[in-house]
Amino acid sequence: MAARIAAALAINALALWIAQGLFSHVHIHGWGAYVVAGLVLGFANAVLKPVLAILTLPLILVTFGFFLLLINVAMVALAAWIAPDFSVDGFWTYVGVVVILWIVNWAVSALIDRTVGQHPRFRRLP
Repeated sequence: MAARIAAALAINALALWIAQGLFSHVHIHGWGAYVVAGLVLGFANAVLKPVLAILTLPLILVTFGFFLLLINVAMVALAAWIAPDFSVDGFWTYVGVVVILWIVNWAVSALIDRTVGQHPRFRRLP
């Protein structure tokens, strides 16, 4: 459990670092802001996002999943609100940060699946 939390924190911090490098309206100062923002994003994605997705399921279906993007924007806004020295300016910058978070999480998950899947100790049975 602790390893999963540490991995989620590291992946989210990496994604935020990349987002800060790509977007001039993302401001993160100090490693503490990365840690707090990564923890908030991990908690929000693990606990709040599924609850919000269930509560807004009709809206998600009507908008063909577009509302999930807005839920993710809200998760990043929550992290920016809670974390010290972390701010995002503008709606489209929030959308860009969410896209970066999606891409980094997908890439790291694919890398881990490929790496762990090739190791004989962790190979899945057919």
